[in-house]
Amino acid sequence: MSLQLSRLLTDLGEKSSYDAASQCCRCGYCEAACPTYVVTGDETCSARGRNQLVRSLIEHKLYEPASAHDALHTCLLCGACTAACYARVATADIVLEGRRMLDAKTHWLAHLLSRLMAEHRGWLAFMLKAVNVAKRLGLTTLARPILRVIGLPGLALAEEHVQEAPLTFLYEVLRRRPWAAQPHWLYFAPCGPNFLYPRVGKATVAVLEALRGGGNFLDNDCCGLLAYNYGDVDDARVLARRNIARFEAAGGTGPLVGDCSSCVAFLKSYPQLFLSEPDWKMRAERFAAVVRDVPEVLSDASLPEADLPTTTYHDSCRACHGQGLKEGAHTAIRRLAGASYRELPESDMCCGGAGAYAFRNPGISDDLIKRKVGRIAATGARLVATSGTSCLIQLAQGLKKYYPECEVLHLSELAARAVASGRAVQGAKDGTQAGA
Repeated sequence: MSLQLSRLLTDLGEKSSYDAASQCCRCGYCEAACPTYVVTGDETCSARGRNQLVRSLIEHKLYEPASAHDALHTCLLCGACTAACYARVATADIVLEGRRMLDAKTHWLAHLLSRLMAEHRGWLAFMLKAVNVAKRLGLTTLARPILRVIGLPGLALAEEHVQEAPLTFLYEVLRRRPWAAQPHWLYFAPCGPNFLYPRVGKATVAVLEALRGGGNFLDNDCCGLLAYNYGDVDDARVLARRNIARFEAAGGTGPLVGDCSSCVAFLKSYPQLFLSEPDWKMRAERFAAVVRDVPEVLSDASLPEADLPTTTYHDSCRACHGQGLKEGAHTAIRRLAGASYRELPESDMCCGGAGAYAFRNPGISDDLIKRKVGRIAATGARLVATSGTSCLIQLAQGLKKYYPECEVLHLSELAARAVASGRAVQGAKDGTQAGA
């Protein structure tokens, strides 16, 4: 067993993975914030339990290392524990290192997707379109039992959860449209809006043009988060280098705006991938410094009130805990929804989506989405907004199952409704135009 990232960037500075895990003093403040501990009551499913397991793995003190598998693989990587921790222990990155130590060989499907995103994006797009055509014809429903029989129950569950099946991807639309010769911003298209929710990316671009004037599309690769979480860290580095180089070739000035909070948070973490490469680390730091998430962009913007039904807001974990954008997101949604806004209890608790988590750990995921939908229903909301792709998928499935009177939309879509309503957007407040 070996570490893929021997050093981590933490809020207390650069540390070895062992020292980062050793920062945990087992005080237990994380337990009330940890969604998996809240729904299971299992100590090993708490942040302090997982940190101690990884520490023991590094020390080679676990008699049966495989016994740590379930505890580490049921972590949502949501970051709520770090936000609650006085020492800001980087539990999500520590857990990922523990998983890599246990999983000597990456699952073949995760490896395939990681390789396709890194080296064969055109083939990936072709395969996704073929799947979407089959889904529209109802053929993928017939494939679910087969996927379960051949040992891919998570893929069968993913097919069931993902409702949208676009035949034209976002990057194809954006490549065809005219862009500003001197852009005031750049748009980064995460894989979620690119391949699942093109409507989200279109809404983001429309809002950015209304708020900040002309911009441009980076025509980027995948951010690398899927490879980092489920595949190979080296593939994540390949993708990071490409995106940084493309950004520099586009002028190297921001803001660079993305609209999936998980991907944006990962873009901001690029420097951690290059701790042993000083030149690339410096370039990654310049890149990360100008990356912005949609809640960040909208928090200081002069937004008109949209015509919305009773509305509430679910905080994407990587916006709230990973980027500290809870206050800004709630400021934006209050402006957009006005008197129709209702505060959501436990808005910052994970909904159980968390990338592929809902498909790998369906039991805990369902416990979490039932809890979340119950809170949404208690507000009487008919619309819930969020800023992450996994949240959109998970909430759409959960609402359909437990509270069909409500729908979920991306925060960009609500802002685009306001722009399209005909009430003029006057621009952003002082400092916003410069990407502050």
